[in-house]
Amino acid sequence: MILVIALLALAAWATISTFVELRRDGYRRVPTDWRRLAGRDLHQEAESGRLYR
Repeated sequence: MILVIALLALAAWATISTFVELRRDGYRRVPTDWRRLAGRDLHQEAESGRLYR
């Protein structure tokens, strides 16, 4: 019975600490800063022999 209680306590601790670390890791959706991206031109990416409209 002590082993079952210890296993449940360990599982609870692991679950709670996982959620805490996921909140603290800093990985968030951040909007793209379009000023920092290079301009894209469709003619630079076109392959020769292909027709792009």
